[in-house]
This record gives sequence, C-alpha cells and structure tokens, in this order.
Amino acid sequence: MKQPDIYAPETSSRFTTVHMTLLFLLRVAVGWHFLYEGLVKLLDPNWTSAGYLVESRWLFSGLFHWIIETPAVLFVVDIMNIMGLILIGLGLFFGFMTRLASISGALLLFLYYIVIPPLPSFIDGMHTEGSYLIVNKNLVELITLTVIAFLPVDRYLSLDRLYAIIKQRARLSAQENAIDASDGAKVAMPPVDRREILKSFAAVPFFGAFVISAAKRHGWKSIEERRLMEMIDGNPNAITSATMRTARFANLDDINGQLQTGRIGNVEMSRLICGGNLISGFAHARDLIYVSPFLKQYFTDEKVMDTLHLCEAAGINTAILRTDMDTIRVLNKYWKRGGKIQWLAQTYPSEEDPISNTKIALESGAVGAFIQGNLADRFVRSGRIDIIEKTLSYIKSRGVIAGVAGHQLQVPVAIEKSGLEPDFYMKTFHCRDYWSFQMADPPDAVVDNRLDNYWCMNPEETADFMKQVKRPWIAYKVLAAGSIKPVTGFKYTFENGADFACVGMFDFQVIDNVNTAHMVLSNELARSRPWMA
Repeated sequence: MKQPDIYAPETSSRFTTVHMTLLFLLRVAVGWHFLYEGLVKLLDPNWTSAGYLVESRWLFSGLFHWIIETPAVLFVVDIMNIMGLILIGLGLFFGFMTRLASISGALLLFLYYIVIPPLPSFIDGMHTEGSYLIVNKNLVELITLTVIAFLPVDRYLSLDRLYAIIKQRARLSAQENAIDASDGAKVAMPPVDRREILKSFAAVPFFGAFVISAAKRHGWKSIEERRLMEMIDGNPNAITSATMRTARFANLDDINGQLQTGRIGNVEMSRLICGGNLISGFAHARDLIYVSPFLKQYFTDEKVMDTLHLCEAAGINTAILRTDMDTIRVLNKYWKRGGKIQWLAQTYPSEEDPISNTKIALESGAVGAFIQGNLADRFVRSGRIDIIEKTLSYIKSRGVIAGVAGHQLQVPVAIEKSGLEPDFYMKTFHCRDYWSFQMADPPDAVVDNRLDNYWCMNPEETADFMKQVKRPWIAYKVLAAGSIKPVTGFKYTFENGADFACVGMFDFQVIDNVNTAHMVLSNELARSRPWMA
C-alpha cells in the first residue's frame, strides 16, 4: 500500500518551486516592512498617530479627528497600531497564521489609505515622501497582502507548514491501529523528514539580518547620535504609513490635560488663542531687520497648516488672523483638508470704507471680527468713534461676535464712555519684567509701535479699568513679543483679569504653551475680576 505523503505541499501543480520561493520572498519582504514600522514606533517615545490622523479629510475624517481629541482613545489606538504592525510583521516573516496576518495587514493598510488618499482632489499640499496619483505604496502593499492571503504561501517555507505536519502526524497516530479497507494492513507512521522541518524555519536567516540591521540603526547608536543623524538628513526614521509627524518638535503625548475654554456670545474658544503675526510673516523683533523675512521663508503654506493642525490637536480651537487674500487662501486649503480651527478676523476698516474688509472676512468663514489695534488707536485719537460704531454695527448685523482691539487704554475707555456695546475687547497687556523694556518719554511716542520694545504703556491702569468692564477681554502681546517666559506672562495675564490670551507661536512652542496655560489655569488664581467668558 502506498503511504500518505504528509509533507507534500498542498499546492496546485501550476506552482513550481520557483513560484513558491518567489512568493516566500515577497511574504518576508512585506513582513520585514511591517515589523520595522512597528519597531520604530515602539522605540520612539514621541511617536503618535495623531500627526497622521489629523491630516484626514476624506472617509471617516470625523472619527479620526475625534480620536485625536480624546487622549485615552488616542493612546489605545497608538498601542493597537504598534502591536498590530509588529504581530502582522512577525506572522508574515515566519509564515505563522499567514492568512490571518495578510488579511489583518490589508485592513490596516486600507485604514492608512483612506486617512490620506492620493486622490486628485486631495493631492495638493499632502504630506508624502513621494509623488502619487491614486496608487501609493499603501495600496500596493494592500493588494500584495490580498494576493498572499489567497495563494497557498502558507504551505511552503513557513511555520504554518510545520504546524500542518505536526497536526497530520497527530491524526495518523490516533489512527495507527486502523485497518486499511483494501488490504487489511495497518497504517504505518512515516518518518519525520527533517529537511521539511528545516524548511519551515527558512525565514530565520532573514530575521537574523533584520535584527542586525535594526540593532545597528537603533541599538548600536546613542540617542544623541540618532537625533544628530535625523537633524542632518532632515528625515525622522521610517516616515511611512502612519509614522508621519505633524512637527519635529511636537510631542502630543506630553499634553497634560484638556485646555480650558470660555465663551463669547455663542462662540466657545480656548483660553489660549493662536496669534497670527508669526504665521503671517511679521514679527516685533526690536532692531533685528532679518526676522520678518526669515518668518516668511519658514512659514510656508504647509508650515502654517502644520501649526494650525498642531494647535487643534493640542486643544487650541481659535486663531486670530489678518484679513487678506493670502490668509483666506491658506485657510480655505486648511479647512478643505479637514481642519476645524475657528478664525477670529482682524479687520482693517478705513475712514472712506469701514465695511469692505470686514465683509470679506465674514464671507470667508470668520466666526467674528474686530477692528485692528493700531487703527482703533488712531480712530479714538482723532475722535472718529463713528467709524468704530459703523464697523461694529455691520459685524453684529451679520450675526457674529464683534470686538475692538487697542494698544492704548484710551480705546476701551472711549468705547465704554460712548455707549457702544462690543461683544469683547482686545487689549495689549504684559508685565514690565524683561530686560529690553524701555519706556518712552512721553508715553505717546509708543503710538503706532515706533518703539518696538513694549506694547502696554500702563498695565496697572489697564487691569484697574478692566475690573469695571463687564465684557470679555482677550489680552494680546502678553509675552511682549517673546521677551517674557510663558509661565510668567500667562499667570500675570489671567490673574489680572484677562479671559483669553492671544499668543503667536512657532510649531515647536505649541505643546509647551498649551501645557503652561493649562497648569496656570488649573491652579488657584488670585484674579482681580470675575471671568467674563
């Protein structure tokens, strides 16, 4: 009687040894990629999927953004992503539960694909390390894993093959006393083919190469050396799939808590607001004439959107930006991408036309508008309260919140005296405890920022007056254009009555500023007036 060959691969005669070997190499290659993706994320304490998910603006974008906004859920998603990549990688590498690993990997890649799809309408401004049109490496690997799942690669050079051998021997062992129906002979147990067992571990040499390569890249270099390499080549390790980060210096894992909010009218705003000077390419820099040109080079469209994305992920939901066509262009691109940050518009009415610029802002999606500080200073000095009144009336007629900004205390004083009722004030406010502070004599010399070293001429008088004002107050220039440490500036601002602090920020400052604001607001504050928002 012919003995059963339990070691014969369960494959069609159409698949030769060459075919099966090529499929084996394909399986190991994809497994290598998955495993290294998971390892990189596991070894990087700063990694989070938020930087990838925040880019979502297609299917399930609302769900992905909710994940980012919910730290506990984001933590679970990050852990599942890391462990999924590692387990799928190991399964493919060694051919263990190959079909399950392939299908799981294909589903994970499908999620990566729909977060940032390389579709024609979404390509503009997308963060990728290559150029794609509909087909990218996520889709290619997805199709590859689907092929692997439906071809018999699990029966050749795999642990699945070894498991099949063990399972078949166990079944035959249980039947060793059975009688063959045709000749009455007992079924004899075939000997173990050691070559077949060795073939099952064919991936071990590849795994050894993987371990050595990963150790050289990660284990045999100090953290400082790795960071230096990343700074030199400009690319963090393994920027693929969901490894992408929103900003190099950002660490969303370090956020200490949900940033507190307040409400002006029907608009809920984070108490820390993103200011617009830096991302508009303008900076108060004393006598350093190169700083503003530098900012224009640094804050490209992509960097502006990165910064706004990071603000949103960290809990800042409002940005104060100028009203000009360039700002509107970038905001529209950002919102089309799925961003939700609110725009509070800084507008520029004139004596000849107090409406048009504000109209542009409100027709472009602003949740509110206010008169720019220098202009309000000038209108008050020249007695043209009527221009302020016309602008405020127009903003209110559009059903959004209306405000007035000012560098000089005379602005809110005059507005209150006139009986106008803005929904909020913006007033410069900062302490004097920084080395470059040098007050002009007389103080009027500061008008129009002719002296670029301080912006609140009378902080004590400002705090005293605002105690009497029953309107929300957004303080700005609270860090004196980068001269005051955030912990000092925020504490001074909130303790002296401001309801919100508007701060211009580089992307690498966002997380620290949010944590500092959260800490200051979480502690007991000796406020000089009740919260008005």
